[in-house]
Amino acid sequence: MNPFDLSGRCAIVTGANTGIGQAIAVGLAGAGADIIGVGRSPMQETASLVTAGGRAFHPLLADLSKMDEVRAVIGRAAAVRKRPDILVNNAGIIRRADTIDFTEEDWDAVMDTNLKSAFFLCQSFARMAMAEKLPAKIINIASLLSFQGGIRVASYTAAKSGLAGLTRLMANEWAAHGINVNAIAPGYVETNNTTALRADAARNADILKRIPAGRWARADDMAGAAVFLASRASDYVHGAILPVDGGWLAR
Repeated sequence: MNPFDLSGRCAIVTGANTGIGQAIAVGLAGAGADIIGVGRSPMQETASLVTAGGRAFHPLLADLSKMDEVRAVIGRAAAVRKRPDILVNNAGIIRRADTIDFTEEDWDAVMDTNLKSAFFLCQSFARMAMAEKLPAKIINIASLLSFQGGIRVASYTAAKSGLAGLTRLMANEWAAHGINVNAIAPGYVETNNTTALRADAARNADILKRIPAGRWARADDMAGAAVFLASRASDYVHGAILPVDGGWLAR
């Protein structure tokens, strides 16, 4: 039996409309999972990619910066497709400014979306899994800035460092309930969030010099790690923060 097979499984993927979230949704579907995509905007492209491979895609529109919508997501997902057993917390935003000038508004916006909503989605999902006494997988999308400080992204660094810590904490508390909680820490990925960095010739060159693989990651470079952490192959993996970074942290 293939330990990476996700046939009969159902994954909730936040921020599934583009970038890493879309790539992970398509990757999980390719391994056999049906997908519930959560996002603020329509997800037609993701739906087309998932259904083209023969899997079901259910869009669920929600603004994860609003706690009333966050609290409703897992229940809404369960109503759409009974027994979702994989949660991928990918939705996130970024704000850039010198730390000396960083505003409270930019701090709160990033912390609410990237950390607070992820925590309460995990909590709601775990409650559902425990109530049904079912095994489940949670995959949080961390960052290289879960390990490093970065520059000009104070709230993003704080949120992603916090998410790595919460991943370990939840793994400690929930492993005995059959819930695996792990995270992927993407390196520098070609997404909307990194457009400004890639457009800055000097910064782009500096980043590429540091990456042993010699290129920026593509969003679909994250899909294999997600399939592993969602599958039976990772049943004894708890609290891991898996860098998928082209060797950046090893440098």
